[in-house]
Amino acid sequence: MDQLLDHCGFVAIVGRPNVGKSTLLNRLVGQKISITSHKPQTTRSHLLGIKSDSSSQILYLDTPGLQKKTSSLFNRYMNREIFNALADVNVVVHVIEALQWNHNDKVVFDHINKLNVPLILAINKIDKINEKEELLPFISSIDKKDAYREIVPLSAKSGKNVKLLEEHIKNLLPSGEMIYPGEQISNRSERYFASEFIREKLTRLLGEELPYNISVTIDKFEDKENIIEISATIWVSTPGQKKIVIGKAGRILKKTGSQARKDMESMFGKKVFLETWVKIKDKWTSNPVALKQFGYDT
Repeated sequence: MDQLLDHCGFVAIVGRPNVGKSTLLNRLVGQKISITSHKPQTTRSHLLGIKSDSSSQILYLDTPGLQKKTSSLFNRYMNREIFNALADVNVVVHVIEALQWNHNDKVVFDHINKLNVPLILAINKIDKINEKEELLPFISSIDKKDAYREIVPLSAKSGKNVKLLEEHIKNLLPSGEMIYPGEQISNRSERYFASEFIREKLTRLLGEELPYNISVTIDKFEDKENIIEISATIWVSTPGQKKIVIGKAGRILKKTGSQARKDMESMFGKKVFLETWVKIKDKWTSNPVALKQFGYDT
């Protein structure tokens, strides 16, 4: 890992909730490593995605959306994850939604503009705009637009202009030695991805019914010769939430397990046997011991 590269450094992807940060990370890395859904607050911890080629290694940090309400210990944890991710980055990509710049976007900008690092504005979801000529006046109307080194309208979903964004990022990164092996795509463990895939499928299957205070822990992860055996617990706060997650005749839990297993097999390259359980832990989002147990180190 002493190879000298033309471009090497850390890039934080930030923005308010639900602007497509995780989808953009997956597109940049070229593989699904961050779970996505239409529900805000899907991302809870910062996640490192690694993109390497012969001349560069870009270390992308996906972050939770900035939380306005900080009365919850869990929300304060997520905000701290953002600030920790920003501590030593070389570039910050601020993701917003096309034709939308609101108070929450400005709050994010006010935080990152204090960092003294190059800022890039990524205007996501341009594929949803019917009248493309509306983009130019929108860009002109953005407060503080002169603070951004580059402004890139793109679609993380389709991939449009994502390569252009990557080129702008590379140009702002210093030369340096390769930090991670070239084949590595993340700093997270397989156990982490297993739990996240389960949480993603629940988020997508239940939508607005999904309890916000839900978490997943991996109780067993045994990598055998021809199969990986995984046992997972889905944690909720009330008996009513447990009933929702299991579903009528266990339908939701079975479908969650089936869909999550397919993602695991795709990532791990091996057959997966997955069993899931649902358990109750009251008010875990305000319990520092429970948060630590679930992997949210407060």
